[in-house]
Amino acid sequence: MNPSSVQLKLFASLGALTPENADQLPIEPGTSVQALLEQLAIPIAKAHLIFVNGIKRSLQTRLEGGERIGIFPPVAGG
Repeated sequence: MNPSSVQLKLFASLGALTPENADQLPIEPGTSVQALLEQLAIPIAKAHLIFVNGIKRSLQTRLEGGERIGIFPPVAGG
């Protein structure tokens, strides 16, 4: 993976919003997860669980490149 790109995986109902280049999504080092989602027009309110390299993180987490990001929507059910 290019060090100035990230791998983005959107799960469940967010999957339809996955960009074509999600395996090597270019970023500027220092970009926050929130800024990345805003750039991709992914609703922030739907980003319930955020994992960066398998560790739970927040929207304010800064990305440097080379990370694997997983985003899960809120889970509903009964």
